[in-house]
Order: sequence, then structure tokens, then C-alpha cells
Amino acid sequence: MSDQVVTRFAPSPTGFLHIGGARTALFNWLYARGRGGRFLLRIEDTDRARSTAEATQAIHDGLAWLGLDHDGAAVSQAANAERHAEVAHQLLAQGKAYKCFATSEEIAAFREEARAAGRSTLFRSPWRDADPASHPDAPYAIRIKAPREGETVISDRVQGEVRIRNDQLDDMVLLRGDGSPVYMLAVVVDDHDMGVTHVIRGDDHLNNAARQMMIYQAMGWRVPVWAHIPLIHGPDGKKLSKRHGALGVDEYRAMGYPAAGMRNYLARLGWSHGDDEFFTDAQARAWFDLDGIGKSPARFDLKKLANLCGQHMAAMEDAAVLHELRDYLRSIGAAPLDDAKASLMERAMPYLKTRARTYPELLEKAAFVTAERPIEPDEKALESLDSVSRGILRELTPQLQNASWNREELEAVANAFAADKGVKFGQLAAPMRAALAGRSATPSVFDMMLVLGRDESIARLTDAAA
Repeated sequence: MSDQVVTRFAPSPTGFLHIGGARTALFNWLYARGRGGRFLLRIEDTDRARSTAEATQAIHDGLAWLGLDHDGAAVSQAANAERHAEVAHQLLAQGKAYKCFATSEEIAAFREEARAAGRSTLFRSPWRDADPASHPDAPYAIRIKAPREGETVISDRVQGEVRIRNDQLDDMVLLRGDGSPVYMLAVVVDDHDMGVTHVIRGDDHLNNAARQMMIYQAMGWRVPVWAHIPLIHGPDGKKLSKRHGALGVDEYRAMGYPAAGMRNYLARLGWSHGDDEFFTDAQARAWFDLDGIGKSPARFDLKKLANLCGQHMAAMEDAAVLHELRDYLRSIGAAPLDDAKASLMERAMPYLKTRARTYPELLEKAAFVTAERPIEPDEKALESLDSVSRGILRELTPQLQNASWNREELEAVANAFAADKGVKFGQLAAPMRAALAGRSATPSVFDMMLVLGRDESIARLTDAAA
């Protein structure tokens, strides 16, 4: 095993990419990238009945959206079945594993009897020390010889030192009766062969570490650094589930959260760097360390996510926001922006991105850009276009048309007009918003006019006045 840090993300392709899995991938990515290491992807597709190509693609799409690039091609665990079996037979040949001829029916009967009698259901195979001469000509599983005395000590970078009595560990099956390798064996062999130095994963795998260490030690392989991170809970402190809202990364992408904001929020979900809440990708890579991961479950908070996403959108370059907006429209199957609208959108971006937290919010603020004449005001905006307001627009529009098209001049004309009429500027702004955007909540009317230009602005104001 080299000194270079190597981490991996190893999801099962049996459904969407869970938000908890995305955080696990992010932690592994940050730890490797911050140390000049390698971040690998392994698709744990040994459950052939439940693994699907669609779920595998969802994993790739989710990681790509989050910007979590992996080194080399993704590894298929199922493709390595022969290698997994090879290791099991090697342990068998070395006397560190044995053939077990106990049938599933015999094991089930033993456990049922043990439960009824109030005894431990831990199965102790009678074939562990049996004379090979007594072996029947029948299918068999290969089991590892687990230590019977002492303790297995897991030195975990998050959980601390975890001790498990060896008399609580069974002789784990390595190969089933049909010759297929079990998941626990496959994980260890793949991690070793891929050179994984740090296993960063959910703490629901903590007990697995003790059983997997048996294989590492039996093979004489170096045990990786363990880091089992607490799971994500909902705001009510219960395990995150559908009742708390969206669970899949694809759902958050469809809701229009910017990827940078999601990365920032997921990084802070269980890990901290002092009191820092908002940080860049570069800062996250430089700061991230296993010591900053807490032992308690993190609570998912949509308000905090939205707040961070708003900060990231405001900090992004205008062209980058436009690029992500177009990607968002593609992802939801919406009509794309044509070149003219895209140009207007980028010109409007300084006035839009500081007022939005998601891309749907940004599109709502950008209604004046995407709208086509004649503008159809929504119900609330229509209330601002009564006969009095239309009369105001008829008088104001010619004065704006003759003004120099810059903010100072436009503001001066509008304010002088309001003073002359003895009205507050808000009484002008509301019908102007309705005329320019068809909405009551928009960027500044002057921002909109500067983006749209003289001809389009005057045309919209004239339409509304009529």
C-alpha cells in the first residue's frame, strides 16, 4: 500500500443516489483531493436481482452534477467475482477458512431452537475442525475461522476505539454454496486491490469493520484507516426519510439548487471548520480533515441549504450562473434559452443572482427577460394597472423615451415626474413593474430598463398604457 491517500465511494446501484451517499462521496473526494490523493468509484453491483443500469447512471449523473470527479474508470464489483473467490480458496488452502456443509435448513432450525430456548443464535459450524475425510460429496460454503478469544479493536478516526468481543463474531461465510462470493469478502478484496488507504463511510457499517478485519488479518494485508461517519437525520432528530422531503440528489438538482451551494451544505453536514459556514471548494479541500467530523448525527435543514445556495449564487461569475441555468433547464426538459434571451439573461445576471437561492427563483425574477410582448401581467400585477396607473404611464413614457438611457437620467426623470404629480415613487414603480415584467416582485425598474434597452422598454410601457 502506497503512502498516497486513496479513498473510494462504493454505492449499490439499486435506486437513486441518496443525499447521505452524496455526502459520503463528498467527504471521500475532499479528503483525497486535499492531499493530492486519488478518489475512486466502485459500483457494488453484486446484487444482480436489484442492480439496474438506470440506477448506475443515476449515480454517475449525481456525482457529475455535484462536481465530484473520480480517478480512472468506475469499477464493477460483480466483474471481480473470480478474484473474490480466489481469495476465499487461498484462505481455505492456508487453513484459515474451512468447508461448511451445513444446509440453510439446518442453520435456520438451529436458530429457531436457540431463540425458543433463550440461547445465543450465533451459529457455530460443526465442520470447523472436522476431519476432511468425513466431508460429504455435497455443496459447501467456505467460512473464515474467526478468533474465538480476546477482542477485535477498531481504531476509528471518528468513533474512537471500538472494542468487540471475538466470542460475539461468527465464522463468516466467504463463498456461498453456489460458489458466489458474499458482499463482505468482495468489499475487502476490492478495497485492497484498489489500494484504498482510508475507508470513509456511514457508521451503519461500523460492525462490518470487525468482520472485515478478519479477512485483512488472515490475508496479511494492511488494514485501512477507518472513519465511520454518523448518519443524517431530519429536523426532528429521526433518521432521514421521505417524510422529511426529498432524499435523492436528482430531486435537489430538479428543484434547482446550485451545485456549489449543495457541496458547501453537505460538507457542513456533520463536519465543521471552526464557525465557518460559507466557504469555497478550494477552502473545503484545504480545510477538510477527519478530525472535524462530529460523532452525533447531523440534522438536515432546508432553510440552511437555501441560505447557503443563495450566497453561492450571488458569489458566482455571471457566465457560470448562466451556464448552470441552461444545464438546469435541460435537466428538467424545459425549453432552452435562445441566444438573444441568453445574452439578455447574462446582462441581467448582476440584478438577478443576488435575489435568488435556486434556479426557479432566478427564473421568476428574470420573467422580464424571458417574457414576450404583449406582456401578460399575473393577477397581482394586474391590480397595479388600473385606469389611473395607465394614465400615469401614458404621461411618463414619452419623458423616459426622450431621456438619456442611463440610470442617473432615468431616475431623475421618474423622480421629477413623481414630485410634479405629488405622488410617491412607489406609485410609479408598481405599474412600471407590471408593464415591464408582468410581475409585482422584480428587480429594480431601472435595472430592468437598462437590461431591456430603450426600444423594448418603451414598447412595453406603451402597451400597458394602452
